[in-house]
Amino acid sequence: MSVTTAHSASAVPPVDETPAAPETAGGVPSQGEGFWVEPGASDAETSAQADVAVPAQTSGDEAAGAAVDDVAEPDTDTEVVDEQVARDAHEFGVYARTGGWAFALKVARSVRPGGELAGETPKVSAKRFAELAGCSPERVMRYYKAWDKAADDGMVPHFEALAPGEEIDLPDSDVWLSYYSSRNSATSGRGTAITAAAEAEGIRPTKALEVAENPTALRAAILADPSTAQAARTALLDRLKEDASLQTELARDIARTDELKKAVASETQAASRIGYVRQIVENGQVKTPAGQVIDATAELRAEAERHLSLIDELDEDEDTGEWATEAYDTVKELVVQTVEANPELRVQERRTKFYSSLQKATKVFEELTLDDAVDLDAIYEDDMLQRLEELQEALNTCIAALRKASPGE
Repeated sequence: MSVTTAHSASAVPPVDETPAAPETAGGVPSQGEGFWVEPGASDAETSAQADVAVPAQTSGDEAAGAAVDDVAEPDTDTEVVDEQVARDAHEFGVYARTGGWAFALKVARSVRPGGELAGETPKVSAKRFAELAGCSPERVMRYYKAWDKAADDGMVPHFEALAPGEEIDLPDSDVWLSYYSSRNSATSGRGTAITAAAEAEGIRPTKALEVAENPTALRAAILADPSTAQAARTALLDRLKEDASLQTELARDIARTDELKKAVASETQAASRIGYVRQIVENGQVKTPAGQVIDATAELRAEAERHLSLIDELDEDEDTGEWATEAYDTVKELVVQTVEANPELRVQERRTKFYSSLQKATKVFEELTLDDAVDLDAIYEDDMLQRLEELQEALNTCIAALRKASPGE
């Protein structure tokens, strides 16, 4: 399709050129002409004001109808394109191919690099460039730093090699985000850490920085979306491994929340029971109710392995509590049957249980002391004396029975 303009061909700049801004009386480009122009911020208003030619003798309604017809079915071979529209199209084409590089080039060839004085170059400072562009110096410097990083990587020429108005071949737009960050926080220590973590995860740093700068938005996403909450939980668990203070804070939060305490106790019990079953499968040994460790029978190991395989096949989000209880109860019953079926094990089990109870009772009685009681009259209760007398009676009976069983008697 051939496109003709209402002006001469030389009035429309080539695709790879930036339109020259008219000079003011002082020789400086006019700020109003958009020395710093980004997509959507250029001559939209000017192009929106382009007039539709209507014959003078046509009435208002007829003129509107004629204009609609002209827009609906334009003659593409003879359509007249306004100069500003053509300029927008050219600049859009440049940006579509190069992205932010097109604007970074304007900064790189117009802003004075460090070490050059004002009298040595026609370039201006970043502050002056920002004034002419009608934006902040910080914004200009973000483009400046992005170009500087790319130059160090050999992607683009260094500032000193560029002159105002000079055109060069620019990298593809896909590469731009590897160098440019639209946020000031990216240069802080916190931002640098976030950027490094984002790169390690294979995502754009700008995305991670945006989340970090909007904790309320992050909270809303976690509350509303289960998948976001899951991602946050996984990230917190990874961070807990190296953050001792976060471990303490989270433990304190759990201890102060009844629902979390119950959930932790339930999960701890399930994990302990699964560990009991796993120990049988992996080591071939099992602990009896009395506490002695014995070798697991083939039947016991097979049953433990069967239950463990069912538990391992569960999805991460499935509740293991019921499965763990079933596996533990089944295996525990088999352990009891194994002990009862073996006379030697049965005797040893009872001996171990009795001695364990004796040790516990001894420890408790040793801790029972009247040393801290200044006045016995103040703490005396009839029930105390009665319980001690009953305990003494039980001990005498137990001692007598053991003496009869003693080989020396």
